Amino acid sequence: MLESIDSVIESAAREESFSGVVLLKKGGEHFYSKAVGFANRSHKVPNTLETRFNTASITKVFTAVSVLQLIERKKLSFETTVRDLHLDTHIPDEVTVYQLLTHTSGITDYFDESEEDVSSFENLWKEKPNYSVRRLKDFLPLFADESPILPPGKEFRYSNAGYILLGLLIEMASGLSYFDYVRENIFEKALMRDSDFISFEEVHHNVAEGYIPVSIPKGKWRRNIYATPPYGASDGGAFTTAGDLAHFMGLLRNGELLCDDLTKEILIPHVDDEVVGDNVWKYGFGMWFLLNKRNDIIRYGLPGEDPGVSCRLFYYPLCDIDVIILGNQSDCAGSLGWKIHDVIMEKNCS
Repeated sequence: MLESIDSVIESAAREESFSGVVLLKKGGEHFYSKAVGFANRSHKVPNTLETRFNTASITKVFTAVSVLQLIERKKLSFETTVRDLHLDTHIPDEVTVYQLLTHTSGITDYFDESEEDVSSFENLWKEKPNYSVRRLKDFLPLFADESPILPPGKEFRYSNAGYILLGLLIEMASGLSYFDYVRENIFEKALMRDSDFISFEEVHHNVAEGYIPVSIPKGKWRRNIYATPPYGASDGGAFTTAGDLAHFMGLLRNGELLCDDLTKEILIPHVDDEVVGDNVWKYGFGMWFLLNKRNDIIRYGLPGEDPGVSCRLFYYPLCDIDVIILGNQSDCAGSLGWKIHDVIMEKNCS
């Protein structure tokens, strides 16, 4: 299996279709890791296993765990509504925490990933400069005055805006900024010493720059500093390492971040998404679940995609394998993730 995976990664590196790190963990032990490409292309600084990468939407699982911690502490509940935020917007007051967690709120998103290519995400920041978006409330003008797409609770529709609202609810319930809450209650509690929210203009060690390919001429790249928010938010953008993510997932499964009841709730799907061939996609709290037609969970976790950022975080419960892929160029983890998935299914989980 490892030879097949290594061959896939080496081929992607040669073709410059992947730059980043891949880490596989089984039974609590790291059994494969590889770093390829450059953290800084200008100075040809290589990626390493200690390199910190922007994770884009993988951050949503940190937000989901934070919300569940506050529910455990009775600061929030699944029935808490956005009415408690006292927003003067078109967001329906009856939208609940549960609906926001499961993307069933029906609210308008500030970027519709179901209809737009992720590369067009950077177009948002032409009219509203990305450097002007540093606090969660700075995102509100992008969506809060739009009418809902669907009635609350009707059906699944992926929403970054919903996770911005969850971040605001975390701030309201905890009295901390979203970023400080996650630092204290996720990163510090899980001993994720190389994880943080990092501003683009700040200088930090072991941080991968994000790169967007320029098709003409071939082999040219540009940095993503104008293409995404400069500091991250509750819907995406935390920086971490592959090792920290693997450690986080192990603690989450072992019930060390949440009580037993809420650990169980975050590790199962809650709403239907779609059926594709023999596979059934469902969504839970911050994570997607891939099931077969026998209703066995094949894997759960989530992707992260932004301009210059491409990541995957998956756990395969039938064979106890974690797969972490962190990439620092656009659209580089998806194809690689499916190739690794096919190898795992053929060798371990069939």
